[in-house]
Amino acid sequence: MGQMTEKLSAAIGAFFPGLKEVGSYVGGEIVPGAGEEIAVADPATGEMLMGYPDGGDAVVARAAEAAIAGQREWAALTHAARGRTMQAIARALRDRIEDLAVLEAVSAGKPIRDCRVEATKVAEMFEYYAGWADKVHGEVIPVPTTHFNYTRREPLGVVLQITPWNAPIFTCGWQIAPAIAMGNAVLLKPSELTPLTSMAVAALAEQAGLPRGVVNVLCGYGHTTGQAAIGNPAVKKVVFVGSPATGSKIAAAAAKRVTPCVLELGGKSANIVFEDADLERACIGAQAAIFAGAGQSCVSGSRLLVQRSVYDRFVEMVAAGARRLRTGDPLDPATEVGPINNAAQYRHVLGMIESGIGEGVEIVTGSSGRPAERGYFVEPTVLKNVSNDMAVAREEIFGPVVAAIPFDTEEEAIAIANDSPFGLAGAVWTGNVGRAHRVAAQVKAGTFWINSYKVINVASPFGGYDSSGYGRSSGIEALHEYTQVKSVWVETAAQPAAAFGYAPGVGA
Repeated sequence: MGQMTEKLSAAIGAFFPGLKEVGSYVGGEIVPGAGEEIAVADPATGEMLMGYPDGGDAVVARAAEAAIAGQREWAALTHAARGRTMQAIARALRDRIEDLAVLEAVSAGKPIRDCRVEATKVAEMFEYYAGWADKVHGEVIPVPTTHFNYTRREPLGVVLQITPWNAPIFTCGWQIAPAIAMGNAVLLKPSELTPLTSMAVAALAEQAGLPRGVVNVLCGYGHTTGQAAIGNPAVKKVVFVGSPATGSKIAAAAAKRVTPCVLELGGKSANIVFEDADLERACIGAQAAIFAGAGQSCVSGSRLLVQRSVYDRFVEMVAAGARRLRTGDPLDPATEVGPINNAAQYRHVLGMIESGIGEGVEIVTGSSGRPAERGYFVEPTVLKNVSNDMAVAREEIFGPVVAAIPFDTEEEAIAIANDSPFGLAGAVWTGNVGRAHRVAAQVKAGTFWINSYKVINVASPFGGYDSSGYGRSSGIEALHEYTQVKSVWVETAAQPAAAFGYAPGVGA
């Protein structure tokens, strides 16, 4: 019970010296769970990495109490004071980038080079929203009466944020920063497989001056700890990042208490390459779009649509680049593609490749669907001769597997791109400026790139269409997600109401 490997103990010990057992981070303290033991495997080896008990109802109840008290203290500060504290959090994070990156690499199986970038981006998120803390305000409305009418943007109170295993520290900062900038407190429920960097961020934030209880990290399963949090009356909004199937269940559970949600779900994004594109540049972009993070990204360019006149040539270019990518130990600075995070997802990826083989696709390079000798590694894989009705083109694989689909005309490319239940992201590569903007306007996607891919910044709104979810989780739009608007009416007339047929005490 509560085991940790030596390398993980060293990584987490940089933030919690002497920690013997993983538990939820509640009100500034590690609180052990009392539920079923959760076993977490090392993605690079498949061997036991750590085990800890599920949090459960009692931990959630304690965290909710801590959040209510913390939010009251946090919201009582001036907006400017909250902004200064968030700047201090950003500095604390920047001082510990390497420690955060190592912990992420060890616990999530992501290449250390990627983890350093993502940890730095988390600091940037707090800096960005620190600047917004005192700049979101209400309005004065010229109503046609003798009243002075104004609005206030007020915090919701306590919000629940449920984050995934594919980008634990990135989604932790992505969700927490805008929520606390607006004066809220957070119950963060990371994946039970990757809670450690979220705990570290919460601890660093408190060391930088954030009141205890403003950010609490719940360690446990979604169907137990997560469900208890959704049902807790303290929670005023639920934010979920993950699969459409789970998102649907969470939205249904939240609806029982009429709790609003923001859902950031999956994708099957179309990366469209026309014959007039800079093919070398587009090839590099296509590789980054699908192989970065071992393809475990909701915005991965998993459908590669290539104009037929350059299809064979371009697909081979992408495959040649895929063969040169270094797969290996996440802590090795030379590693470019790490393992799949967990056994269940690993089996899914291999199963999808086997499905493609059964439907007649050609594997130009990469995995044939057979398990690796050690760990959860899948070679960067390029599938050729794919049609958009195949499972590999319609279902989210969430691994380093790209399905290359040919097209002839601009209209056909747009039709194929939109023939999907998802609408998260997409891209077009072309030398024709008019075509670039036409395609961007017609493809249904919350984020779209022209001659680029996978550029995301906290300042720009992010979210999806259709089965990819609703709501926006960055930019100023995220701040609006974490506030509620109050309309205030002040009577200014010396003798109110006679001219308007109004009598005091009579409602609208």
